[in-house]
Amino acid sequence: MREYGKEEKKLCAVICNGCGRELKVEEGVLKEGCFEGKQLFGYFSPWDGECHSFDLCEECYGKMIRKFRVPVKIEENAELL
Repeated sequence: MREYGKEEKKLCAVICNGCGRELKVEEGVLKEGCFEGKQLFGYFSPWDGECHSFDLCEECYGKMIRKFRVPVKIEENAELL
């Protein structure tokens, strides 16, 4: 869950939706790894027309993907932005 300042629209806080831990944010910049999930559901879904979003710390992300029957696809990146 992300919280932004009202006037500057600067990132103020990121809270893991899994464990509730507040992640490190300094001067509007997230300073640790975080998985951001966002999905707009369309027709044929029980959440038709809803947009769901969440953030997971690296530990909660790891717990989530370990439960998958089909592993995530992992590709190496030569450069990090």
